[in-house]
Amino acid sequence: MRLYFNLSYVRIIPREVLSLCMRKLTKEKAAYIAGFLDGDGSIHVRLKPNDTYRYGFQVAPNIVFYQSQKEQEFLERLRQTVGGGYVRRRNDGIAEYVIGDVGTMRDLISSVLPYLILKKRQAKLLVKIFEIKEKVKNKKDFLQLAKLIDEYQNLNYSKKRTVNSSQVAQSFKQR
Repeated sequence: MRLYFNLSYVRIIPREVLSLCMRKLTKEKAAYIAGFLDGDGSIHVRLKPNDTYRYGFQVAPNIVFYQSQKEQEFLERLRQTVGGGYVRRRNDGIAEYVIGDVGTMRDLISSVLPYLILKKRQAKLLVKIFEIKEKVKNKKDFLQLAKLIDEYQNLNYSKKRTVNSSQVAQSFKQR
């Protein structure tokens, strides 16, 4: 018997559904991942200019784990454990495990938050941003969200951040 797959019936799976794939972490794994995130990870949210979005900016949250490319296989195993995101190689010898979908980030943060030390404030801020983003109804609300995102500049020692709430406010005046 021969099987044929008609790809016209394949649906794209929304990111929110992908988060259902995250495996339930044991306390030990959650604590280990929290320690790894504290030491070799990053939690950040950026504003990216994008005219296709209602307010002209995309809110782009990420949780990223970093390792030497020699340890890329470890990041692949971590990705399988968490159940979302992707691993990529940078040009500088570093491999990154990047989680960008909100559902997976919410699940991961809820599992590791009790064990985080250095990144606890960033994690709590991420949860707050997710909550407020869902309630944005107008430009004033979005500007408040952008100001909250600005807090990452101080928490993460960000020197390169160029798009901030001031730029959002300026763009709203021009519209």
